[in-house]
This record gives sequence, structure tokens and C-alpha cells, in this order.
Amino acid sequence: MEILNYWWLLVLLFIVFSGLVTVNQATIAVITMFGKYQRILRPGLNFKIPILEQIYRRISIQNRSVELEFQAVTQDQANVYFKSMLLYAVMNAEEETIKKVAFKFISDKDLMQALVRTIEGNIRSYVATKRQSEILGLRKDLVESVKFEVDHVLEDWGYHLLDLQINDITFDKAIMESMSKVVASNNLKAAAENEGQALLITKTKGAEAEGNAIKIAAEAEREAARLRGQGVALFREEVARGMSQAAEQMKQANLDTNVILFSMWTEAIKNFAEYGKGNVIFLDGSTEGMQKTMNQLMAMLKMGPVPGNNNFDQ
Repeated sequence: MEILNYWWLLVLLFIVFSGLVTVNQATIAVITMFGKYQRILRPGLNFKIPILEQIYRRISIQNRSVELEFQAVTQDQANVYFKSMLLYAVMNAEEETIKKVAFKFISDKDLMQALVRTIEGNIRSYVATKRQSEILGLRKDLVESVKFEVDHVLEDWGYHLLDLQINDITFDKAIMESMSKVVASNNLKAAAENEGQALLITKTKGAEAEGNAIKIAAEAEREAARLRGQGVALFREEVARGMSQAAEQMKQANLDTNVILFSMWTEAIKNFAEYGKGNVIFLDGSTEGMQKTMNQLMAMLKMGPVPGNNNFDQ
């Protein structure tokens, strides 16, 4: 009798302990009874009805990633090869979401196959509307378009697309070589344009500098001419003043003022001889020539007074 009681105790303990269930962190356990959904068990120590309730599936709500490689064809019939990384997770830990995740697909393999085909189909549909030359520049738009379309499908399955990264986009070898040639030619064109702009700037700046130099030289020449004119005017004024004073003194001494003209004439001949530097100057040295020159000088003196100076008395 005691042995029978002992066995009943062991069976009771086995039943109790078989009802204890440990659920790991970031995991949700789905419980069914006779194949029908009953409830979910959250992380920690839980209890289920022994024998009757079964753990149908343990669902992780952690992030999952998968790498994809596939091919698409552009509008102008160019083959494009994609390598991408997909990051997704269960949308949330609510009971309705967990029920979708648990019962929409038979296994994770079927889910993955449907997910990959959905992503590939959306990318191929987008690429088919674009030309080969546009694909590389539309990487961001491509990702955003696919995420927008796929998110609606994944929500019906209880999942959420966290990120889609297109890590590599390549084309056929012939297309890649032609693209390299286009880039190289564009770089050469840009370099030529930059060189032309630099040459134009250099020429323009040189012309501006030359123009400024000419302008400065002209200003300096004009100033020099003005100063030379002032010097000549002052010289003439001083000569006239000196001649007036000499004529006045000779008049007071009762001397002939023609002596001044004769002195100027001889002084001029002297200067010709000293500073002529070998140049030939023809002068009429005859008595008639000297008389003619003296008459001309006398005529200049009789023309009238010099402004700002004393008058010669005739």
C-alpha cells in the first residue's frame, strides 16, 4: 500500500512538472489544445495544462537578416545584378500579431521564400521602368519604393521591414566598360573646360593689368607734360622779366636797347656751337643776313607787351 502511494506521488509530481514551461527572453510561445489555438506564453516561467496543451511554436521577436542576390532587366534591356541585405522582424508582441506569424506559413522556409520573391519582384518591377543609365543614381529611390510596397504585404504576415540595403549594383562587362569610357571622356571634357576657363581668366587679368599700366603711364605722361609746360612758361616769364629790366637800365643809361638783341643772338650762336653734338646748322653770317635777323627780332619786340611783365620802350 505504501509503494502504491509512492507511485501516485511520483505520477502527480511528473504531471505538475510537465506543466511548467520556460520561455526565453525575446521569444513568445504559442499554445494549442487539440490542434486549436489557445493562448500565448511570454518570457519567463509559465504553466500549461499537462498533456492537453501543447507548445505549437516558439516565435522569436528579434531582428532577422537575409542576403539576397538576383538579376533584373532595365527598360533598355540591360542586365542589372543586385546584392542586398534585408532586415526584418515580427511587428510587435501583441497576441493578434503572434497568431498571424504562427499560422500564416507552415514553416520559416516558406516565409523566407515568399519574402525573397516579394522583394525581388518589386525591385524588378521598378528597374523595368528605368533606363540603365538611371539605375545607379536612383539607388535611394529604389530602396524607398520597395520598402513602401513590401511593408503592406509584410504587415499582413505579422512582420515589419526594418531596412533594405542594396550593397552592390553591377552590369554586364560590356556595359561596365562603356560606362567607364563615358566617365573618362566626361572627366577629360571637364578638365579641358577648366583649363580653358583658367586660360581665359589669365588672359583677362593680363589684359586688365596691361590696360591699368597704360592708363597709369598716360596719367604720368600727362602730369609730366603739364609740369614741363609750367616750367617753360616760368622760364619765358623770367626771360621776359630779365629783358625788361635790362632794357629799362639801358634806357636810363642812354644806351641802345638793340644791344640786348645782339647779345641774345651771339649767345644763341654760342649754344649752337657747344651743344650741337655734331649736327649741322646753317646760319647766314653775312652783314645783310645779320641785319635781317635783327630786324625780325625788333619786329617781335614791337608786337606788344608780354602779359604779366614790363614793356620794352621803343
